Amino acid sequence: MASAVYKSGQGYWTRLGSAVGAGVLVASGAMWLWNQLSAVSLPTNDAGAPLFERIYLQGGVAALVMLIGALLVFRFVYASPKTGEFLIATEGEMKKVNWSTRKEVFGSTWVVILISMVIATILLIADIGFSTIFKQAGVLKSDEAEVNQVDGATSGAGTGNGTGTLP
Repeated sequence: MASAVYKSGQGYWTRLGSAVGAGVLVASGAMWLWNQLSAVSLPTNDAGAPLFERIYLQGGVAALVMLIGALLVFRFVYASPKTGEFLIATEGEMKKVNWSTRKEVFGSTWVVILISMVIATILLIADIGFSTIFKQAGVLKSDEAEVNQVDGATSGAGTGNGTGTLP
């Protein structure tokens, strides 16, 4: 395993971002494993007492996962020529991108928000229109019919006082 960084002066930000992202994934996996190990049965001695504390198992396994993850991240992000060339090329391409200005981003965001609100309003009007048409056609029950049906069922069941409410 190579211990030197491949082309160390190039691709700094893409390598750093990749390492941080991979580190977060490794740390999340170690935390998940820590929680899973809380349910593991520990070996006991003749008296029935555990040979070691559970936290030692959890900490040791989590530390081992973090160490192996760190070595793999270093190997693939910093020491691998193939990955290094890819990340260096990625950073070079990102420098060529013509990024939008803050004003353009805000303008575009407001256009998206307004169009979303207009579409939502149109769909609300269409929904109200269709539900009205279907209620008049008898396909959908109106809210008043459902209330009357519930009141009738309650008073007929013998548990109410005939008014649809419980005593």
